[in-house]
Amino acid sequence: MNEILKSITHHYIQIHGIDISKYDETFLNKSLMRRMKETLFKSESTYYSYLEQSHSESDLFLNSLQISYTEFFRNTMTFSVLEKIIIPSMILKKSTSTRNEIRIWSAACAGGQETYSLAMLLHELLNCHSGEFNFRIFATDQSKIQIKEAQIGQYPEAALNSLKFKRVNQWFTKLGETYTVKPELKENIEFSVFDLLDEKYSCPPTSIFGDFDLIVCANILFYYNPEFQKKIIKKTRNCMSENGYLITGEAERNLLIQSGFQEVYPQSAIFRK
Repeated sequence: MNEILKSITHHYIQIHGIDISKYDETFLNKSLMRRMKETLFKSESTYYSYLEQSHSESDLFLNSLQISYTEFFRNTMTFSVLEKIIIPSMILKKSTSTRNEIRIWSAACAGGQETYSLAMLLHELLNCHSGEFNFRIFATDQSKIQIKEAQIGQYPEAALNSLKFKRVNQWFTKLGETYTVKPELKENIEFSVFDLLDEKYSCPPTSIFGDFDLIVCANILFYYNPEFQKKIIKKTRNCMSENGYLITGEAERNLLIQSGFQEVYPQSAIFRK
């Protein structure tokens, strides 16, 4: 880590009690370059002096570290395997189990697109099945702002480009250029603030005991340095049910393979212990 990033890290520990060294150095450096461009500073040292003196800039830099990009049905291959293989097999197993609820954890859910994509898929598949099944999605993010936005479930028209027209019609209400998730899609979802690196809890408190059939922790690991990647992987592993699945992003597949997980279908980024 270069000297300026070390100084910024020290600043946040001293002033805010927040350790940003958990993030990958490349990610931190990109955030620094972005903020320098926004504030028109050409020198890292002069930007750091400004950061030290400005409470608003200190907040803006910290906010730039919030990992908030997501979209509906983001990885086509992953959702295809979920729809055709994984979830139908879960439903089949639940039909002979005493627990007929499918439990899902959508970790780092950001604005909620991933969570609502899962809910749409579950509703569609369970409605096609004659048995009595239920599902619950525990959607978490470390950002209160992101959780609030996810709970509201309001999106511009452009955010729905990857959705089939039938799904848009069924699950959203249009008002002007804004689309809002219908209440019935939210019924099986519990949104809450939760930090994946919180050492006090082994799983989201709202879920009580974890034991998830499916955990989605996609496109988050590569933002952290190796030490914290391992902590997140360990936490998700411990929260999985015996035959549970873990989904990551395409770029994170090797991290899971190196940690002893087995990919269930080539290039799907869906893993089992």
